[in-house]
Amino acid sequence: MSQDIAVGLGARAYEVKVGNGLLDRAGALIAPFTRRGRTAVVSDETVWALHGERLTAALRAGGLDALPIVVAPGEQTKSFEGLADLSDRLLALELDRGDVVTAFGGGVVGDLTGFAAAIYKRGVDFVQIPTTLLAQVDSSVGGKTAIDTPRGKNLIGAFHQPRLVLADLAVLATLPPREMRAGYAEVIKYGLLGDLGFFEWLEAEGAAVLAREPAALSRAVARSVEMKAEIVAEDEREQGRRALLNLGHTFAHALEAETGYGDALLHGEAVGLGMALAFRFSAAQSLCPGQDAERAVRALAAAGLPTALSDIPGHPFSAAALVSHMAQDKKAEGGRLTFILVRGLGEAFTAKDVAPEPVRDFLVAEGAKP
Repeated sequence: MSQDIAVGLGARAYEVKVGNGLLDRAGALIAPFTRRGRTAVVSDETVWALHGERLTAALRAGGLDALPIVVAPGEQTKSFEGLADLSDRLLALELDRGDVVTAFGGGVVGDLTGFAAAIYKRGVDFVQIPTTLLAQVDSSVGGKTAIDTPRGKNLIGAFHQPRLVLADLAVLATLPPREMRAGYAEVIKYGLLGDLGFFEWLEAEGAAVLAREPAALSRAVARSVEMKAEIVAEDEREQGRRALLNLGHTFAHALEAETGYGDALLHGEAVGLGMALAFRFSAAQSLCPGQDAERAVRALAAAGLPTALSDIPGHPFSAAALVSHMAQDKKAEGGRLTFILVRGLGEAFTAKDVAPEPVRDFLVAEGAKP
């Protein structure tokens, strides 16, 4: 059984299925979206070694011919070079617009595959089968696809909605604990930005979610997807409310750029730290009660997420460099920075006219070099 959550986008609406055992049903679920019974399956080496045979068997059982394309794991694959390589391999398979591309992996695979599908022969359908907690609750839903560049994260991309998302909770059993914690940052984000009740539930049950206790994990993933689906249906192109999903991300993307998008700081870890900074910056600007900021930071720390710049060993950050990265963010305008800030727990808002100077001063107070 699965919980089926609709992303209401009119003719482009689709379902996100959340449950156990969905991988074994993938063939039957994906087959209706193909004309010739073929799907290119893009995965990384780690995921394919763990689950590739099982997915291939499931696709064949549903009458589909699975054409695997295995790429290197890691954020570095989400690049122009990675996009060119994937596009060439899709062309070599002679896919046409009646075929479907399946993204089978975490956020890197989903973002890269979705963008390739958006531009391959001017757009082909794709399906998301996210295999990390972060991808299940965030990046697989909503149609944001992109690659990174040396100038910043996700600066080249397209909105391209999937036809179906299959979030099989069972595959999370093989996810390393650090990846679970990184994904949990995106779960708690939904409570912090707009659902105080969900945040309070996570305060009590976060350890159970991280321990992958079935009931807690199912509720956490389903509620996160429900919130994202509702926001995306209201604001697909991030002109309004959808921007709230970027809570913590302006800080996070700058931190990721400074650490080189490597293993020193995973995306979810950067988001966790970014949210801690966003709450403390909001408190420093007298926008948010200090006790709310402390409570948010305490909940993030309890999940094992970094909450201070000093939690990232070996990276003495420069405030000027971080602000420079923020100025390159796709949401920055006219030399002013855009942040998602908070008035309290569950009360996020968009601040579009933030001067760089107070951000730089705040980062120095947080321990960054000038």
